[in-house]
Amino acid sequence: MYYTLLLLKSYGEHQMSILLEHIIVDPPIPAQASVIWFHGLGADGRDFLPLLPQLALPENLGLRFIFPHAPVIPVSINGGYAMPAWFDILSLAPKLIVDETGLTAAIRAANDLIDTEIAKGIPAERIFIAGFSQGGALALCTALTQPQTLGGVIALSTFIPSSRITSFKQKPLPIFMAHGHLDDVVPLPLGEQTYQTLKTLGYNIDWHSYRMTHEVCQAEVTDLSEWLQMRLN
Repeated sequence: MYYTLLLLKSYGEHQMSILLEHIIVDPPIPAQASVIWFHGLGADGRDFLPLLPQLALPENLGLRFIFPHAPVIPVSINGGYAMPAWFDILSLAPKLIVDETGLTAAIRAANDLIDTEIAKGIPAERIFIAGFSQGGALALCTALTQPQTLGGVIALSTFIPSSRITSFKQKPLPIFMAHGHLDDVVPLPLGEQTYQTLKTLGYNIDWHSYRMTHEVCQAEVTDLSEWLQMRLN
């Protein structure tokens, strides 16, 4: 099923509203919890649809999945080539630099989705924010600046911009993090740095690393499934 998501992008002092499609996969029973899943750079909301059967989650959990599509924008680290992206990335190394205005707009859009799920009757503590790579950065920045405590965050092969850390709120928020030892897109040290930063801030993190590149492996899916079921039960 396709729905729309309102994303605000800033152009100088003005804002333009852009409607984005996203995909909703409803459970066979009335939804009791939701996962909002942000794809990585250059992908779209369909990217993680094949993951759902692999998670093998019990139907009685009543878990709804929402997969938004990012807008197509020029991305600096890819030579300015236009592709689906949540925000522009100017540099990953030696220093991580992102478009702060674009990231703020993406966080607003993510919060709109959270508000929509709450309006549908899903309690905030039963809403999980997930993301892979750039989508994981958006998931972390959204969940950790939320005024409400969510169910948890799933951050796969990702990072956080240091500029956002001071706005993170202290709360008992469970976080599942995973990264590949051989990741040549978002290097493992960047993921480890993110993990250590959040751990120092007092967050409850389940950290996993696997012998893989910039991808998702079956062992990771199994661990994630167990983590989700533990929190939903």
